[in-house]
Amino acid sequence: MDETLYLDANASEPLRPAAREAVIAGLDLVGNPASIHAAGRAARGRIEAARAVIAAHCGARAQDVVLLSGATEANALAISGLGGARAVLIGATEHEAVRAAAPGAGIVPVGRDGVIDLGALDRLLAGGSGALVCVMAANNETGVINPVEAVAAVCARHGALLHVDAVQAVGRGWADFLRLGAASVAISAHKIGGPKGIGALVLTPEAAGALVPMLRGGGQERGRRGGTPNVPAILGFAAAIATIDPGEIGRLAAMRDAIEAAAVAESAIVVGGGALRLGNTSCLALPGVSAETQLIALDLDQICVSAGAACSSGKMARSHVIDAMGWPELAGCAIRVSLPWNAPDDAAERFIAAYRRMADRALRKRQGFSTSPASRPLGAELV
Repeated sequence: MDETLYLDANASEPLRPAAREAVIAGLDLVGNPASIHAAGRAARGRIEAARAVIAAHCGARAQDVVLLSGATEANALAISGLGGARAVLIGATEHEAVRAAAPGAGIVPVGRDGVIDLGALDRLLAGGSGALVCVMAANNETGVINPVEAVAAVCARHGALLHVDAVQAVGRGWADFLRLGAASVAISAHKIGGPKGIGALVLTPEAAGALVPMLRGGGQERGRRGGTPNVPAILGFAAAIATIDPGEIGRLAAMRDAIEAAAVAESAIVVGGGALRLGNTSCLALPGVSAETQLIALDLDQICVSAGAACSSGKMARSHVIDAMGWPELAGCAIRVSLPWNAPDDAAERFIAAYRRMADRALRKRQGFSTSPASRPLGAELV
């Protein structure tokens, strides 16, 4: 029997071997990094070396990288620590971590392709005293990439700060968002093949100086985030970043394209297909077939994919992302296929075979009679 095929990288990437080794090495560092004795200094030195690796990948100074528990905390810290008295605006397709951290925020709409509406953002910022704008680099459900540099330019015209949730983009071809004009960037280790439970808020020097901490304690992270550092996870984070292979995305994009072509032939629709997207991500909607039905069928065929974001255990809900894009009829029937860094060479072939079996069964059940793929209307990419 074939092994389970894991295609849910946007929920969590498989751990990279170098990251595993670094975590294990970190477990042997017994000293508290705040201690001044030799064991403490050794742990502190390893943390600072790891911080430098993470900073270099993001185009930041090491002292402007705040290490914390993950991107959820990073987003919350940026919104609470930089927002202050500022009005907060968030993109309509932002991750729940941003939506929950800014429940009263104004919403910047997206187009039918899922890309942030720059004209609407400009109008919302006009006449204001400077807001905090939160726009994700790449959407976790559709893979649609936002024009961060253009968003930053609009923000700059109105004296607004830009926070970027770059969780899905870092490690997949994009990283230098500070250079593009962001004031702060949230990243997460387990989305790039590092351990779970560690992330970072990467800041410009100006934003680092203005940041108000949420967690106060013993002065760790230059007073920006209290609490004893998770040394093993930090080392694993840096090791994962250091071992990213830029050639991964091209290989995964070729698989993604093959998967989408086959799915469209089975009447699926590629949500956001006309926009620039992450090379590893595809959001496939099968009209009339619930996402839950699709997930169960594929899981029985040993294929692991997801419906929307993996935000809470056991939770399935309508996709607010697809709703915001203006396709409510597809919000409950879309699945996400996200190829991991170590996807086997036959990943596309295996998924396609399972998807065809699932689609055939679902459509036969819905229509009450057998149809061939050639007799069904072809799906189209949603732009």
